[in-house]
Amino acid sequence: MSRHILFDLDGTLIDSSRSILAGFEAALAANGATPKVPVDSRLIGPPLPEALRILSGEEDPARIALIARAFADYYDTEGYKASDAYAGVTDMLAALHAAGSVLHIATNKRYRPTERIVKWLGWDRWFSQVYAIDKLPEARFVSKAAMIEHLMRHAQVPREQAVYVGDRDEDRVAATANALPFVLVSWGYGEYADLSAYDQVAATPLALGRLLMGPGASALT
Repeated sequence: MSRHILFDLDGTLIDSSRSILAGFEAALAANGATPKVPVDSRLIGPPLPEALRILSGEEDPARIALIARAFADYYDTEGYKASDAYAGVTDMLAALHAAGSVLHIATNKRYRPTERIVKWLGWDRWFSQVYAIDKLPEARFVSKAAMIEHLMRHAQVPREQAVYVGDRDEDRVAATANALPFVLVSWGYGEYADLSAYDQVAATPLALGRLLMGPGASALT
């Protein structure tokens, strides 16, 4: 069993599409902007400024910052509460924690809503480290790979005892950059032409839990 399990959040543990997409639309409307691409789940996953740049068509950092502030005003107060845990995820996390795994989150989401979502869902008692793109007060992480590297160094996570779990190929890239094995969950926001390209794939949270716990995973039924 992998002792340290690092999870992506959106599309892996939670379906936050309702709240995020509503927040995008509210933020654009508040700034007199209109969507330049469909407001759909393909916008969920990248860091917020990048998603807003794609959505709004804006290139001016000041304009993107204004839209991002409007998004945060909505999402950080009430919007985050519409985040839904995928069926079976809570039981999986509880079983992994009870079996002795140390659980972490490494997400491109901002830290404030991430922390609130984890607490709202009652998961804060299970996660040792919660890392987000703006976790460090002095600077944003330049990539998810850099975030994972910092988390592992700060929490003294041995690479040979860790695995990263996510729903997009960018998660695989981040794991590979840190010499970590990667498990793809196929229920998230990623779109895949060929799942056989991935070494480890889980189709349900139950299957993921059994894979992470290894043979004899009787705690998951």
